[in-house]
Amino acid sequence: MIAVDCALEGRHLLGGRPSVACSPAPDAAILRVHTPDMLARLEAVAASGGGWLDADTVVRPDSVDVARMAAGGAINAVDAMLAGTIDRAFVIARPPGHHATAGQSMGFCLLNTVAIAAAHAIDSGLERVAILDWDVHHGNGTQAIFYGRADVLYCSLHQSPLYPGTGAREETGVGPGTGYTLNAPLPPGTDDAAFLDTYRTAIMPAIDRFAPQLLLISAGYDAHADDPIGGMALTDSGFQTLMAEAVALANRRCQGKVLAILEGGYESQVLARCVTDAIGSLDRAEGIAVKARA
Repeated sequence: MIAVDCALEGRHLLGGRPSVACSPAPDAAILRVHTPDMLARLEAVAASGGGWLDADTVVRPDSVDVARMAAGGAINAVDAMLAGTIDRAFVIARPPGHHATAGQSMGFCLLNTVAIAAAHAIDSGLERVAILDWDVHHGNGTQAIFYGRADVLYCSLHQSPLYPGTGAREETGVGPGTGYTLNAPLPPGTDDAAFLDTYRTAIMPAIDRFAPQLLLISAGYDAHADDPIGGMALTDSGFQTLMAEAVALANRRCQGKVLAILEGGYESQVLARCVTDAIGSLDRAEGIAVKARA
């Protein structure tokens, strides 16, 4: 995250912005999407000095506090949007969240920040929220949390096969949620042209039809060609286009309200460039960067 901070300062993107408080997410907001047992387990592991939840997911003594700050930043950004203070924001915070299910932290993720933000928006009076996830990994946790609901549309473009092994095209929701999950698995090596073609022909029309009142973006940058974890071949330009077209859709459908939340991305200079480029796209529509700190 130091590289992102330096890039933001170098491009003079930190000054002159509306002030949005960043405070820890309260239990009530977290428990809209996570079980009490899960939250209690996380806090117990942190209080005991930390430990591994699985082969990928470690908890340090301050990890839950940091995850609460990330989720709290997203909640506060939603509140500022609903109050009319801002229209767009990028929550620059870690850990990522989209793998965390209602009852299990996994895949580097402790709390599901984007799901907490979506549930908070619905609880605050919105009727339709769309989540656009372009992380290289499928957001299994986000999908599972909203799989039976019609008020949240979840759309994911991701590499397949890849961790966590979910996100097939046939996974479209259950019960009232049938048709409100849209997965676009793409092969390793997918480049800008192929990714954007699927984005434009399958994902964006679905979000357009849904007519969300708020667009949330799980903005992962590990589909970049230079990322050490993913196997796709997107470039800085491809990610710029993804954000610019998401903003354009939001302008048409939800009064420009877009909240991007950082997910994956594990090459520091790529992350720095892509995040600052994204904020530039949001700024052209009066965006704001919200930086979470423990």
